[in-house]
Amino acid sequence: MCGTSSFSQPMCTNVNPALPLQRGAQQTSLIEYTREEANREFQHGITDTTMFSSATPFKNQHYYELKKACIRDKELFEDSEFPATNASLYFRKPPPGRVEWKRPGEISDLPHLFVEGISSHDLNQGIVGNCWFVAACSCLALKDNLWKKVIPDWKEQEWDPKHPENYAGIFHFQFWIFGEWVDVVVDDRLPTINGELIYCHSKDNNEFWSALLEKAYAKLSGCYESLEGGNTGDAVVDFSGAVAEAIDLEAGDFAKDQKKQDELFTDLLKVYDRGGIISCSIKAQPHEIELKMGNGLVKGHAYSVTAVKNVRLGHGFLAYFKNETIPMIRMRNPWGKTEWKGPWSDTSEEWAKVGDTERGNLGITVADDGEFWMAFSDWCKFFTDADVCRLINTSVISIHKTWHEVVHFGSWTKNADPLLNRSGGCANYKPTFLQNPQYIFDVTKEVDEVLISLQQKDMKIHRKYGQGENLTVGYSIFKVELNRKYRLHDIVTQQNVGSSTYINARTVFMRVDLPQGRYVILPTTFKPVTLGDYMLRIFTDLDSGCKELTEDKPQVRCWSSFVGYPQVLSHVYIHAAEGLENQDSSGGADPYVIIYCEGKSVRSPIKKDTLEPEFAVSGIFYRKKPRKPITVQIWNSNAVKDQFMGQVMLSGSVKDSMEPQVMQLRKQGGQMADEMPGRISLKIVTVTQLTAL
Repeated sequence: MCGTSSFSQPMCTNVNPALPLQRGAQQTSLIEYTREEANREFQHGITDTTMFSSATPFKNQHYYELKKACIRDKELFEDSEFPATNASLYFRKPPPGRVEWKRPGEISDLPHLFVEGISSHDLNQGIVGNCWFVAACSCLALKDNLWKKVIPDWKEQEWDPKHPENYAGIFHFQFWIFGEWVDVVVDDRLPTINGELIYCHSKDNNEFWSALLEKAYAKLSGCYESLEGGNTGDAVVDFSGAVAEAIDLEAGDFAKDQKKQDELFTDLLKVYDRGGIISCSIKAQPHEIELKMGNGLVKGHAYSVTAVKNVRLGHGFLAYFKNETIPMIRMRNPWGKTEWKGPWSDTSEEWAKVGDTERGNLGITVADDGEFWMAFSDWCKFFTDADVCRLINTSVISIHKTWHEVVHFGSWTKNADPLLNRSGGCANYKPTFLQNPQYIFDVTKEVDEVLISLQQKDMKIHRKYGQGENLTVGYSIFKVELNRKYRLHDIVTQQNVGSSTYINARTVFMRVDLPQGRYVILPTTFKPVTLGDYMLRIFTDLDSGCKELTEDKPQVRCWSSFVGYPQVLSHVYIHAAEGLENQDSSGGADPYVIIYCEGKSVRSPIKKDTLEPEFAVSGIFYRKKPRKPITVQIWNSNAVKDQFMGQVMLSGSVKDSMEPQVMQLRKQGGQMADEMPGRISLKIVTVTQLTAL
């Protein structure tokens, strides 16, 4: 099946980095210089003693140690961890012919890692249905900063005909796997039938970067057949550490909703301009996989997006004064052929609307090379799914928006004790839902955009054993008490402010705007007692203080017998106030509420210019002195001195009503102090079991 699925060691890191390889007449001399320089450094032991890589060696195979041993022993590397056998090729469906493993020198007279640099046009898909991976490679080739990380030491790894004694038949590549960079070593024996590469290959038969990269990825996945069917966004994440968002263009009705379509284009344009990677596909039934449609598009097939542009219409200087543009998107078919035939295709009459200068800037070519443009409106109409991979900027020195990132690794585990169980399933399973892992974080701005990515471990390596399906996962976000610091055990007034879809995808992503407050996120599997590992990434504008909640209640300390231990637990929720007294000369007020309990307090944000504020704020209190009342006060924020607007006192007894109530505000003093203008609506719940709320 091709297309998206449904569901440290001393290292050389470019001692003398050169400019990216350019396509053209200057290529040969530049490559020869950099190869010679890199090999000279390698021979003198510079590259593997002065530079260090943070990547973890896969299978504990250290590239430089292995290469040195091969050069010393004058033999070509043979990878025992991924041997040239059928087990490395398939587990169920053998290739259609007799496979011979050949080294690049046996396939081509003058092999190279790169021929005239690296390009998205280099790659063509082989017989295995991994267009999703090839599409990701096409995207990778467009990003110098990314491919030089995935293909480290690219100058040193290149063939050097002047020094054949330095060639050892060994290569290495780096992938971002579940939160860390992993360095994967492979030998250069590649599977062929009748002398031709049968899997991913370059259009030039003497260029081998794509075939070797694919072999390293197949090694990570167990065998080549494990790459049959996958998700382009997942591969891009493995190339970059990006955050992947899957967009259902069909369900989102982007083709018919112009406002949503415009917002999506603006977002994709921003992602593309900031170095992100985008891919797309068209849903297909099992019998429609790689079915060519009448318009030239292919169902169940992954395309890489190679440009997102507002294309200027018109000719000459008038075009710049009119400033008329059309949103467009460019894609590439991993087959290297078979293109869109509709408006704005290579030979369509629409291009007559675009001036020569603009066409030159866009690099328009009339050739069946698999790359083509579409109007964005047609893209939304004909494509059903898109994977948007954002490179989130977390650098402290940047002119662009910087995000604060927190990463947590965890597991859904089973335990007979409900307080220790961490596999409770989604919110459909109310008795066990809150037994899942819980993470708390704060939004300190008035409103903040929060990005959340839940990623499970890649399961492709288990396909050869009849397993390998992703778990169905997702998460829910609850706004909780401003002072909560223990696990959530019941939903009283806590508000569900966001829930992701539950899907058997490797990554579930969501963007949500959250108002100031404290939140708890619960990553879960769909059904209870489903075990697995996950990585949770949370991005906020300001530090959110995100941490896992592991304790259920206050611990008993050695000094608890002297200072006391909580006897009851009270949850106080202040919904709103009404009928407050004017405080400002111009009328109105800027009220806020404070909940006091045993020397601790919770204060709400200020509500601007209102006499009927909606606070929606809560606090949770572990009370050592249950007979001491809880006080709730409303104040008016003032530049000089805040003004008291009234209070209520709550006994907080376990016998009190747990229903919502409206109370009259009173002056400071006892329970029956004189009344003040205004009423407050609230709810209080008090229990003796400290793990009840």
